[in-house]
Amino acid sequence: MNPAAWPEGSLASPDTGEPLRREGSFLVDAATAERWPVVEEIPYLRTGRDDLKAEVCALLDRGDAGRALAELLRDQDEWAPDAPPDRDAALEALRAADRGGTAREVMSALEFGAVADYFTYRLSDPTYVAGLALIGAYWNAPRSAFELACGIGHYTRELSRRSVEAHAGDVVFAKLWLARRYLVPQARLVCFDASRPFPLADASFDLALCQDAFYFLPDKPHVAAELRRISGDSGTVLVGHSHNAAVQNYSGGDPATAAEHALLFPGADLYDDEDLTRAAISGEAPEPRPTGELQGSEAICVGQPGSRPTESGPDLLTPPPGTPLQPNPLYGRRTGAGSGATRLTLQWPSQRYRQEYGPRSVYLPQEAKVSEHMLHRAAAGDAGGEIDDLIWRRVLLDLPEGL
Repeated sequence: MNPAAWPEGSLASPDTGEPLRREGSFLVDAATAERWPVVEEIPYLRTGRDDLKAEVCALLDRGDAGRALAELLRDQDEWAPDAPPDRDAALEALRAADRGGTAREVMSALEFGAVADYFTYRLSDPTYVAGLALIGAYWNAPRSAFELACGIGHYTRELSRRSVEAHAGDVVFAKLWLARRYLVPQARLVCFDASRPFPLADASFDLALCQDAFYFLPDKPHVAAELRRISGDSGTVLVGHSHNAAVQNYSGGDPATAAEHALLFPGADLYDDEDLTRAAISGEAPEPRPTGELQGSEAICVGQPGSRPTESGPDLLTPPPGTPLQPNPLYGRRTGAGSGATRLTLQWPSQRYRQEYGPRSVYLPQEAKVSEHMLHRAAAGDAGGEIDDLIWRRVLLDLPEGL
């Protein structure tokens, strides 16, 4: 793993706004000499964590990068439902990753709970599919992109393999570390609070996006303004699956109404999230809706293009040619004796997951019967015919290695 480092001076102190220069395992404020730790090429720029930052810096000074990483893996956001993992659990997560364990094993060690289901099965859930449709509808052939509140990097991964220079940030260091280890080893990642000035330069990205997280973020006018600032006049801002405060949702947070979304992003197109899911699966172009028609929508999506003309985007539901494909992990797999056929049966990981995502996952068949020959072809990166149909229905996926 050779992760990309942030270019010298491209990040700024969240306290002073001054450029940060690299000195070994730290970024240093040119004005105050304050140090911010960098672990596995992920700068930790969270504010209000002075004790943790001091402890991590001291560990790095002693050359104990492993213990410094373990301490950062225990840091959580304000919405975390459970207590953070203890130090032994964080160290076990590191050992699991280093011995080649799956991301699911590591998330279990870090006590991610239901969030582990969300990340494990993300590539086929309807909110993720809607996000792909939103990106495709506003494709501006971006040279660079920044994903805010990226989680473990599913969308950043998709962009990075479409020849986009990928950058991402999140408030939870552990999620960024999982992104680094399993999904986007080459992306530039940074840990910071969205409630503070983003540590990013003006107009530094062609595309700024925030998917399935905007409703959690406090001070939404600030976040919206910062997304526009880092994308500049010519860049595009996309906000996907933002919960509607007027409708009951499974997740908490601090959602906004449809009218409030319209005020936060003046002149932007607004969509019903479910409409985008249907458009992605049908292959049709999604249609924005007037604000008044979105009052009963569970989640709202925002598309705000810049002055650069949009182009016909790639089919983001279909992986690049030659990509190895595997059965969706939502499916149990049973091979008939001597038949050469495999029966894939949809198995929801929990009742909550089924209630939240099942009704809108109509593209997922309850059962699919496929030949072993076809599965071998798919694993070798072949496409066409039945394979294409199973890709479109999210039965076959291009799973990140180790997820």
